[in-house]
Amino acid sequence: MATLNRRQFVQASAAAGGALATGLASPALAQSGPIKIGWLPALTGASSSTGIGIGRGVAFGVAELNAAGGIGGRKLELIIRDTQSDPTKAVNAASELTRSEKVAVLYGPGNSGEALACSAVIARSRTPQLNPCFVDELMDVEKYPLAFRAAPSNQQVGAAANRYVLDILKIKEAAVISDTTGYGTASAKAFVPMLAAAGGTVVYQGAIDANQPDLLPDMMRMRSAGARAIMPWSVNPGLLARILNVRAAMNWDVPVVGQTTLGSGQTRALLDRPEWEKVYQTNFRSCCFGENGALPQRTADFVGRLKAAKVETGDTLLWWVAAGYDVAGLVAAAIRSGAETAEQIAAHWNAGKPHAGVYGNYVWTPQDHNGYPDNDVVMSQANSFQDGVFKLAPGYAA
Repeated sequence: MATLNRRQFVQASAAAGGALATGLASPALAQSGPIKIGWLPALTGASSSTGIGIGRGVAFGVAELNAAGGIGGRKLELIIRDTQSDPTKAVNAASELTRSEKVAVLYGPGNSGEALACSAVIARSRTPQLNPCFVDELMDVEKYPLAFRAAPSNQQVGAAANRYVLDILKIKEAAVISDTTGYGTASAKAFVPMLAAAGGTVVYQGAIDANQPDLLPDMMRMRSAGARAIMPWSVNPGLLARILNVRAAMNWDVPVVGQTTLGSGQTRALLDRPEWEKVYQTNFRSCCFGENGALPQRTADFVGRLKAAKVETGDTLLWWVAAGYDVAGLVAAAIRSGAETAEQIAAHWNAGKPHAGVYGNYVWTPQDHNGYPDNDVVMSQANSFQDGVFKLAPGYAA
């Protein structure tokens, strides 16, 4: 038998399985014991609302698979580390899960600022990663060949919000504000030129610390600048609720169009006026009530199972729960296909065919790891909130 030198081994690995930037193949999955999924949410701190909601779905998906016998008789084990909304802690936790715990797949981090800090660490560990974050820079098939986005990109989210303001509300003058996190600053950087290119005018742009208690001066400046819509980009429910509360106190009848957390139960709990008038947040067709007042059948079945298992959705967003739930299924499908290495898991996901989930049908290829369908990104009506679900915002065609 011929022996391969290191150069030949690297070349063979690249040809066979989706080579990594490191040039090294990942070790095979353990053949016995539980299949480990790592999950890096912020369960505490300023960005915790997303992590709490998504985490319920991940845990439910793992529990449901295990109750059905696991994967080939092997149980899934969910290993969680709270990043505490801190990028440094997220990096340390990512290193622990990939190197010490040797998880088969890492999900998260659940916040874009933390995910940006972790990307290189996870890539060097040669661990397949599913990412729920929107920031565009998180996906790069050359730098991060094992990272897959199981959510829309910022380009998709920004385009949906901009289209709603410009084409449906017929408003051109907008104030674009963000918090000072990695997600907030990256979103504003991406969305302002997109809005301008589409024909809008950004009359005010600002970044606000999520813990800033008094927003009246900022809101007064927005109104004085001539803003006819406010577009906030933050996952912090406290900041978003203060924007809505100050808007009401000013008697400023201006629509607010922006990030999904605008419509979350955590935001509602902090509102002085819980009716959420003229508030429209990013959402997804799979998790919105249709014209007939019903959810898509697959989503309705999912909600029924959540209720039977007593998984709470009334204080969060259904799409967060659904997005987390899909992760367990994506991992299970890859391993059931016979994948035993990170490269083989990636090859399964890279097949260019739909991977069906509740939140969405994901299609990835070796050239594009943004897998969420454009047409499923919509705006919804915050004051229609019911158990984490919303109606489509006014103006969408049936």
